[in-house]
Amino acid sequence: MRLADRMSRLGTETAFDCLCRAKALECKMDVVHLEIGEPDFDTPKHIREAAKKALDAGYTHYGPSAGLPELRAAVAKYAGDLRGIHLNPEQVVITPGGKPVMAFAIMALVEEGDEVIYPNPGFPIYESMINYMGGTAVPIRLREDRDFRLDAEELAYLVNPRTKLIIINSPQNPTGGVLTREDLRLIANTALEHDVWILADEIYSEILYEEKFESISRFPEIHQRLIILDGFSKTYAMTGWRIGYGIMPPQMTDKLARIQTNTNSCTSTFTQRACLDALTGPRTEIDAMLAEFKKRRDFIVKGLSEIPGFRCKLPAGAFYAFPNVEGTGIDSEVLAHRLLEEKGVACLAGTCFGKYGNGFLRFSYANSIENIAKALARVKELVDKK
Repeated sequence: MRLADRMSRLGTETAFDCLCRAKALECKMDVVHLEIGEPDFDTPKHIREAAKKALDAGYTHYGPSAGLPELRAAVAKYAGDLRGIHLNPEQVVITPGGKPVMAFAIMALVEEGDEVIYPNPGFPIYESMINYMGGTAVPIRLREDRDFRLDAEELAYLVNPRTKLIIINSPQNPTGGVLTREDLRLIANTALEHDVWILADEIYSEILYEEKFESISRFPEIHQRLIILDGFSKTYAMTGWRIGYGIMPPQMTDKLARIQTNTNSCTSTFTQRACLDALTGPRTEIDAMLAEFKKRRDFIVKGLSEIPGFRCKLPAGAFYAFPNVEGTGIDSEVLAHRLLEEKGVACLAGTCFGKYGNGFLRFSYANSIENIAKALARVKELVDKK
């Protein structure tokens, strides 16, 4: 089979590969799933009921490529209030998941040879899509001794006339790191100085613990060069619903809507109607989920830190622990493989998130404390015997 050369540049999301292997192992052993990045909670009942009502009401047809006007307006209000800024519905495009915002933005902005700076370790689809579109992926290292916050001085050094786009992610996958307002101000200044776009992946904007969410959109001067990625998957436990949104200047919204017309036409209409209830309905189940994530975070970080050779920063957001395992003397990729094959603990090597993830593992604590405790005991057993 002869394929276009660009197919060789397309990466993957290793969490799904690991999930497949883990599921295959379940026929012969008990597996604790700490590999996949999705809440283990059900979508809140009022959102499910809204989807059923929308189906019965006939929301089963095409909608506008940019999204239903009522949802675009609701997102503008909700997302603007969260960030302390004013947004217009014309700045919102609704997409089938958050990934299309990322892919469409890179497609619209990046030409052959353009450089895109992205966090490493970081969500692997950044690098994959940059390479696929013919850009040059330039990693910026997130360092443990900085609590995995992007170094704005290093960023300024990396930017050059070929830089077209800077990708930031806060709260961050896989590390749980969170950028401060001062970090964001310096990043915005660098982008403005060099006339560079920013893609701010804020999909975990509501999964924080002690800190208040800070968005780079707080700085109005950057708005004309800013695309925000957010959605419903994480906060509302709606991963399988595949619905997200982008916030951007209206002229860019038109471009992303045009790409959507050419690829998937629109986002499903009954799902969009359900998301209206997500934004305007009760928060009881959401608040309970976030409180449980905090308990799990504290539990898993304490447990990981007690394992010989492990040290683990307390993540400020998202639902991932990212321990340094160099002290075990076991290569992180080997350790992740052995944990799955020998102990039935599914987690990811840090290198799944880029070369600077070497020496780390990622554990998703989107699982019960009972199962996390079981996994921790198995990890300790393996490390103790090496």
